[in-house]
Amino acid sequence: MPIRQLSETMINQIAAGEVIERPASVVKELVENALDAGASRVEISTAGGGLNLIRVTDDGSGIPEQELALAIARHCTSKLSDDVHDIRSLGFRGEALPSIGSVARLSIRSRTASGDSAAEIGIDGGRVLPVKPAAANRGTTVEVRDLFFTTPARLKFMKGERAESSATSDVVKRIAIAFPAVRFTLAGADRSTLELPATSDTPEGRLARVAQVMGKDFPENAIAIDAMRDGVHLAGHVSIPSYTRANALQQYAYVNGRPVRDKLITGAIRGAFADVLPRDRHAVTVLFLSLDPSTVDVNVHPAKADVRFRDPGLVRGLIVGAIREALAGAGIRAATTGAAGMMAAFRPGAAPYSHPGPANGHRSYEAAYHASGSGGFDPLRSAQRPLDMGEARPHRNGFADNEQAAFDTGPLASADARAGTAEPAEPLLGMVLGAARAQVHENYIVAQTRDSLVIVDQHAAHERLVYEALKNALHSRAVPSQMLLLPEIVDLPEEDAERLAMHSQTLAKFGLGLERFGPGAVAVRETPSMLGETNVQQLVRDLADEIADNDTVETLKERLDRIAATMACHGSVRSGRLLKAEEMNALLRQMEATPGSGTCNHGRPTYIELKLADIERLFGRR
Repeated sequence: MPIRQLSETMINQIAAGEVIERPASVVKELVENALDAGASRVEISTAGGGLNLIRVTDDGSGIPEQELALAIARHCTSKLSDDVHDIRSLGFRGEALPSIGSVARLSIRSRTASGDSAAEIGIDGGRVLPVKPAAANRGTTVEVRDLFFTTPARLKFMKGERAESSATSDVVKRIAIAFPAVRFTLAGADRSTLELPATSDTPEGRLARVAQVMGKDFPENAIAIDAMRDGVHLAGHVSIPSYTRANALQQYAYVNGRPVRDKLITGAIRGAFADVLPRDRHAVTVLFLSLDPSTVDVNVHPAKADVRFRDPGLVRGLIVGAIREALAGAGIRAATTGAAGMMAAFRPGAAPYSHPGPANGHRSYEAAYHASGSGGFDPLRSAQRPLDMGEARPHRNGFADNEQAAFDTGPLASADARAGTAEPAEPLLGMVLGAARAQVHENYIVAQTRDSLVIVDQHAAHERLVYEALKNALHSRAVPSQMLLLPEIVDLPEEDAERLAMHSQTLAKFGLGLERFGPGAVAVRETPSMLGETNVQQLVRDLADEIADNDTVETLKERLDRIAATMACHGSVRSGRLLKAEEMNALLRQMEATPGSGTCNHGRPTYIELKLADIERLFGRR
């Protein structure tokens, strides 16, 4: 086949394949255009999940009538100066509108502040329609109908209407967080409406917008982040370790106001929370990176969701360091959702607690009930039956003296007496975890503050304390190493060997001694003593891969931290050990002074706090 010039329509359709993946991509491009035009109000309407209709209306500056034809032409934009590295707007490529128009029926109706009337232009599957007069308020309305009608094969890859609507909602929420002073409205054909009223472009206003998007629980369980390093500023909020999600969908990241999904940022967040979260749980974050536009490349992909930093090690180190410092400075806090779960469990009619299943050797209460062979509720066999309904004594009065004698255990000591000491000092009640009052089930410490009741898992709490002590000892000095009888030679690509050699001094601090061994290999002479017998080849290759990705050597540090966590688990106070009151209070004070002690090494909460007001509501006092 001879070489030929592609038609403009086909070029736009090819571009649309990169820019326009689904209806949510269209909404993203159109909303970004509205924000670049200075809109303070953006309204989005969809039908058929966005495949039938997408309408975006704004009150921005509008497009002059004489520029409408240029607006739908490829590579025409008002947002880019002569320097492609100085990008200060959300859009800049000039591809979105012609790409959309090549695969849909597009119309643009706009009016400027100084215009006497509005004008409208359209594209029907790549065919440009003439400009004509129209009636409209100041701003722009872009309407997209029959998306992908010119490329019906793309429709086969679309998900259901509900899934496409959900993706659109997620896009709007991600953008809205970065622009709290703008009002957003998203309406669908199912009459569902997402309304995000404008707040303000202040820290308080940004947090209020985050609460609109993520719910009021997040601000109550969040820690503020504010750090600067070498011209890069990081701000936002991260959740406390005991407030997590099952996936990373609620991790929002922004670079110079642009929503991004960057693996470096995601990896940095995961690294910052590495030893305070379970492996299958994820932190909730809203992070804003601000830096010189010339030090970040947002032109990696037409969708502009990926970025490349000139100094990725600086950005990763800033994120990890700032989050860890914030977690350490926030002190000890329990998630408010823990108390809410406890409240729900205590309410009448709450569903009975069920263990995960037979895999862990337990059965749920429901399973145990049905296994009894009863087809329904049997009052004579119920564990909650009245005392006068026992099968052996059906006619006796269950509240008679001789019946109650079996339950008489003598005078009941106070909780403080059971704890083994006299009344704790009044100042302890003002502490975060209060004063220890009792130990129940030989594992849980019950403490009292001035306005709450605290239940502490003694093993989980002490495990965290021991772990933090081990980590401090581990990283306050060079890690002890063991000399290999024969050096281990690891063959690597030349560039990987060079990267490892450049980080050899840092690796030596962690007990790994290596040096160049020819053009494409390194010789490992020492390994960290804590690792014992380890696969040196795999360790070195993992480090080389991480340095190539992130320019860090966190893999080795994380392995050492995992060993310290295992040692802490075996060296902490075991469940079933009776503690004296002074021991319990000492544990509480150490928890208050130790960063991250709100969760154990495995990410489980170490304590739950129930406010006195909640307890009073349980008993109908409020």
